[in-house]
Amino acid sequence: MRVITRTKELEELSRELAATPFVAVDTEFMRETTYWPKLCLIQAAGGDVEAVIDPLSEDLSLDPFLELMADKKVLKVFHAARQDLEIFLKLGGALPAPLFDSQIAAMACGYGDTIAYDALVQQVLKRRLDKSSRFTDWSRRPLSDAQMAYALADVTHLRDLYPKLRDKLERDGRSDWLDEEHANLLDPEIYDTTPENSWERLKLRKTTPDYILALQTAAAWRERQAQARDVPRGRVVKDDALYEIAEHRPKTPADFDRMRAVPRGFGNSRAAGELIAELNRAFANPDRVAHKIDRPPPLPSGIGPTVELLKVLLRFEAEAHQVAPRLIASVAEIEAIAAKDDADVPALKGWRRKVFGERALALKHGKIALKLHNGKVVIEEL
Repeated sequence: MRVITRTKELEELSRELAATPFVAVDTEFMRETTYWPKLCLIQAAGGDVEAVIDPLSEDLSLDPFLELMADKKVLKVFHAARQDLEIFLKLGGALPAPLFDSQIAAMACGYGDTIAYDALVQQVLKRRLDKSSRFTDWSRRPLSDAQMAYALADVTHLRDLYPKLRDKLERDGRSDWLDEEHANLLDPEIYDTTPENSWERLKLRKTTPDYILALQTAAAWRERQAQARDVPRGRVVKDDALYEIAEHRPKTPADFDRMRAVPRGFGNSRAAGELIAELNRAFANPDRVAHKIDRPPPLPSGIGPTVELLKVLLRFEAEAHQVAPRLIASVAEIEAIAAKDDADVPALKGWRRKVFGERALALKHGKIALKLHNGKVVIEEL
């Protein structure tokens, strides 16, 4: 097995991989007790080249591999890529592109919604994965040969999976079905860790300007604390505590003691004083921006049955095309179509319109009907 621990070795490996048609990539990292993921291992395979890279080696700079990840001429293949992409963005300042995510491809190929990697390998390649090292502490050194082999197998299987998924997509005329999903993965905004934007991950319980300002301030404070201490957000305070802080806007340390979601004793900490000071500064700022949240208009009265019918149609079309329903349309999109024929939603555009949108509008206007025949749903033209 080829294990890379020196920069010169990585330079040679990266050159070899750059000459292959595509590179399958996986990572092993630890994040249970940290804010930032700790990269412990990189596995890569392309053509007949395969290796495990040890980023914890003192004699290794990852720069050659990061250059490969940023090379637009090299296709990078991942499975469930989001966390891997986040790691490479933080390390190299760029997202690996172009990209192929085998989990997204599997949805378009009819292997189910967010299928697990081992299940996909078993279905497509008829191979069973060794799970004996699944719960390895990848930050410990040395790693055993069995652990390294387990890690490398992830990308050697992925290297074999990609051509089969690609060929099936091409045969079925579905290669472009992945474009939007891949574009979403390559949007840097979804990996944004700017503290001032962290409140956008939270579900608003109120939309008054004061509540939103307090939530923004508390969320930004928590994000800065988590980043500086390199601990998960929940180790600072939980989301429920942020909602309670935004609701009651504590003025004194004792105010925290009356909040159920705030850890006991938090009011006596220096962090509590810092949070109160930040809240006071935010509300004392005469130039503060008052965020207004525009809630979507309520659905028209009596539209519920139409939505339910469209959900049945979505399920019908998803099974007919052997594709995961969520790749075609979301519940929000179905509700929008039920409310408006010209709703600006992906389900009424491109391939999704052909697969589902056209029939959704036809069903809505009584041009087709759904009925049961021998216990199965069928479509009847009217």
